[in-house]
Amino acid sequence: MKGTWVAMMRGYVWVKLIGGEAERFLNSATSEKITLWNISFTPDGRLSFGVSIPDFFRLRPLLRDNGSRTRILSRHGLPFKLARLSRRKTFAGGMLIFIAALFVLSTLVWNVKIEGGSSVSDEEIRQAARAEGIYPFQWSFRLQDAASLSQRLAVHLPGAAWIGVDKQGTSITITVIDSTKPDKRQLDSPRDLVAKTDAVITRIVAENGRPKVERNDRVRKGDVLISGLLGDGAEHSKLVVSKGKVMGLVWHEYRIVSPLTTKTKSFTGVSNNRSYIMVGNRALQISGYRGQAFESSQTRTTIQKVQLWRRLLPIGMMKEHELEVLEVELKLSPEQAKEAGLKQARDELLAKNGKDTLIKAEKILHEHTENGKVLLTVLFEVEQSIEVERPIL
Repeated sequence: MKGTWVAMMRGYVWVKLIGGEAERFLNSATSEKITLWNISFTPDGRLSFGVSIPDFFRLRPLLRDNGSRTRILSRHGLPFKLARLSRRKTFAGGMLIFIAALFVLSTLVWNVKIEGGSSVSDEEIRQAARAEGIYPFQWSFRLQDAASLSQRLAVHLPGAAWIGVDKQGTSITITVIDSTKPDKRQLDSPRDLVAKTDAVITRIVAENGRPKVERNDRVRKGDVLISGLLGDGAEHSKLVVSKGKVMGLVWHEYRIVSPLTTKTKSFTGVSNNRSYIMVGNRALQISGYRGQAFESSQTRTTIQKVQLWRRLLPIGMMKEHELEVLEVELKLSPEQAKEAGLKQARDELLAKNGKDTLIKAEKILHEHTENGKVLLTVLFEVEQSIEVERPIL
């Protein structure tokens, strides 16, 4: 029975039997249905056992008949803790005030968040929420349920398609989603597709309009690739919107500067840990004062708030884990620096000219090393989309 919550609530004592016959005492306790546990003998031969507070007072007739008495070794359970607490009225009062303060703070709204990325401004949403009583330091019990608040906010914000109100602890999140409107399509005017740069045609697909070039033709910037003029004369002609895809070989010349040394960052394994007590938006450091200072570091922060039932209270713990970062200088060979520079140029070329771009060939026109850098002049042969729209006036 020792250690169970029933025993802790009722209270129990650990006692030693002095005088009398131990066996006779135990038989009498059993006949009276008095529960004893952890019965053993002390080194001096005395009987010791645990007994609950109500059963302890029932032992008096048995002790008198047996000619023995008891000595209390230790007291346990809630009654004794309350008795000790009653002698510390200041501490007990402070604890009650603290619990009451926690309860009061947990019934307040501490934070109102706006989510959803709506075109409606946050200020307009907050004004509508304040009109319905949703603002920091408002009593939670004065607010209506989430469904009613959502409906009432929708009246204030007619431009929103859906409004959701979610209350978690002392925080309220308002999610506003705009109504989906069809995109306004611009009326396409007749146009040609022309070359945006000098190239050699490799592939042409005309969806609408009349192709003016063929594969392997060489074109210059501004030449018509797919014409929007259909027909063979002024009387039998028609203007259309040209659509299609034209791929061509284009040559790009890049001047690359690649350093022979690079700097990278790595963790040394040395760290500092700091702990804070948080109340609202303020934090008080309680540990980690003797941590060493780092020239370069990264800090990872974790926050744990106190939860009372399902409510998150505006108090909690914040922990910072600061990791020392060491900058390492890496030396590259001229060949490695050259390859790094070429890779950067290729990535930039592909990103600039679109996903259909394909590098066919590359030729290094000039290469030399000076002042800790590799200098390159490279000519790339690239197959890319070369068409661009031009209105027909």
